[in-house]
Amino acid sequence: MTGPLWSIEAFLDATGAGARGEMPDAVTGISIDSRTVVAGEAFFAILGDRFDGHDFVAKALSNGAGLAVVSADWAAEHATDAMALAVVDDVLVALEGLGRAARERTNAKILAVTGSVGKTSTKEALRSALSGAGKVHASVASFNNHWGVPLTLARMPREAEFGVFEVGMNHAGEIATLIDMIRPQVALVTNVVAVHIEYFENIEAIADAKAEIFTGLVPGGTAILNADNPLTPRLKRAARDNGIDDIRTFGEAEGADARLLDVTLLADRSRFSIGIGGAVHDVEIGAPGRHLVQNALGVLLAAHALGVDVEMAASGLAGLEQPRGRGRRSVLTLPAGEAVLIDESYNANPTSMRAALALLGQAPVSVPGRRIAVLGDMLELGSEAAQLHADLADPVEKAAVDLAFLSGPMMKSLWDALPEARKGAYAVTSEELESHVVAAVGAGDAIMVKGSLGSRMGPIVTALTERFAASHKE
Repeated sequence: MTGPLWSIEAFLDATGAGARGEMPDAVTGISIDSRTVVAGEAFFAILGDRFDGHDFVAKALSNGAGLAVVSADWAAEHATDAMALAVVDDVLVALEGLGRAARERTNAKILAVTGSVGKTSTKEALRSALSGAGKVHASVASFNNHWGVPLTLARMPREAEFGVFEVGMNHAGEIATLIDMIRPQVALVTNVVAVHIEYFENIEAIADAKAEIFTGLVPGGTAILNADNPLTPRLKRAARDNGIDDIRTFGEAEGADARLLDVTLLADRSRFSIGIGGAVHDVEIGAPGRHLVQNALGVLLAAHALGVDVEMAASGLAGLEQPRGRGRRSVLTLPAGEAVLIDESYNANPTSMRAALALLGQAPVSVPGRRIAVLGDMLELGSEAAQLHADLADPVEKAAVDLAFLSGPMMKSLWDALPEARKGAYAVTSEELESHVVAAVGAGDAIMVKGSLGSRMGPIVTALTERFAASHKE
């Protein structure tokens, strides 16, 4: 039986908080959401992009939070004697302090993952691969930013044997700040491609920003890189400049430390052979897609670097499922039969869009079914955005997409590049497109929905699953 996450003394010391009101003996968990807070948790009133957590302090406490972490300015105006409050100058800084304290006290082996695409799926694959070797603590969803990383650290139990952290960025300097808190033994970079290019001069600058992950690697740590990515030599130089001697690679390239020897891509899973550590291992992933195979090579190499048995790690990948919005499949029930929905709605860029279209191309359809692509704008692509959207016409054709339903100003470029026979419907917004998609779906279809988060393709997935009583596809 494990104890509480934090004693109240350790919690107050790490956050630098002053106690006001009746404090609990311990803190059982950390929350930033008053709707889901659990009894005994500490609620941090984070100031977000859309909401100020201070507006929900009373609700969090009434829902069972053991205490709330609030700013001194807010407490001066709103605190009551009935409230259990940890009062700080800055709530986010307090959360960072708690995260750093969690890192200081742990004996877990720590891994950090970054990359232009594939961070979350790789993080989940690492969680699955390492689970047979010990207790794994990993970030939920895509908690990879300035509040997600310290939150994940603060939630790490003392008993964790592995910690897996996802690190994201869209500006230079962001990864350096986050990795200083994480201080991993293993840093894995999935790839470097033209994502968030709007904020960078060129793709080399993106690589340099990703290379910030090496600044926080502990002495004697391991850098793991994609041997097939053209920016890897630049990343290697950056790793060496940061004093890292142990640099390992994965991919198809000759000489890769974890090398892909053979692969079979199926509609619902993938099988491949990998050469690693002088041995060959046959691996099955419980999710389809060539891009997932590539990431799995890095996952198994990371496990190997930590001394985890590769066969054990590989067995953990057999039951791997894609998270919601990142390739999860559902079965839609229609009057005349079933259809398959592939939910890729969380985010999009040119590389992940091509991978998702290839995945749709592998999806089986039954007569009179069709392959239907429902696509929204890819954002933050800068001056090349229109051309990058138009260039998707080729992967749409290669995937044998029968109908494309497109929304967003940039997707108009793809719409204009498609032959008439492939055009389903175009709308400026996803909200306008939704009814066209729902009306078009038929028995036997395979439907893939994808777009950047800001293009709001998720509601189309929701509309389809609610209208056609979707069930998760195992």
